[in-house]
Amino acid sequence: MINASPDSLADFSVATTGAEAAAYARKLLADGADHIDLGGQASHGDAAMVSPDEEWAILEGPLNAIVDLGVTVSVDTWQVETARRAFDAGASVLNAADALQDPEMMEFAAERECDIVLPFMLGPDPRHLKHVEGDPVEVMVDWFDHRLNEMDRFGLRSRCYLDPGTGFAPAHWDWSERREYQRRIYTGLDRLRVFGLPIYVPVPWKQTPDRMELLDIALAHDVDYARAHHPAQVRSRHAALVPQVA
Repeated sequence: MINASPDSLADFSVATTGAEAAAYARKLLADGADHIDLGGQASHGDAAMVSPDEEWAILEGPLNAIVDLGVTVSVDTWQVETARRAFDAGASVLNAADALQDPEMMEFAAERECDIVLPFMLGPDPRHLKHVEGDPVEVMVDWFDHRLNEMDRFGLRSRCYLDPGTGFAPAHWDWSERREYQRRIYTGLDRLRVFGLPIYVPVPWKQTPDRMELLDIALAHDVDYARAHHPAQVRSRHAALVPQVA
């Protein structure tokens, strides 16, 4: 993934110009990425909110440069005006950062007949999510069931990839609490198979032993997609954990 927002905590992944974005996208593709996810609005708890015009000004140059590479691009946004401009410029997958809670965004996704990354979230804004009480996977299964039923009205269910929302999680938790929350979710990922939809997991990017343990727990479930800053690492660890079919 590439972050066009200067607010991103993964500062090594920030590309604010077309030339920077194209160069970084080429590196990710060479390392095994099969599509590029691009965002212009950071989702961590301290990120500033940007208007649709500001978000598009951040995204336009990097997006055009990546599209020119001929690769599939997903745009990470919760603002329908931004999504419309991005798709007009060549993006083809919607990483729906507000989980399509805005009816206009749901209508947009139906209009474009696009694939959708649907992240679990309790609350309307990924920067300020509610705390999950009890078994997070049980809560998640109930939440996805409700959201997918809503999407049936627009014929969107079959286009969704289920994202457990671990890329942001409730803001301002200390790491020990966040780690345990993610461990419980990654351990229970197979419970999301009940919906018969692809599982799309944002995996850790910081290179610490406890985060690598979380990465391996997620990959051992043979998830369909991993949103990763280090695709070569993800592919090699996945191959070591999951038997490959010849």
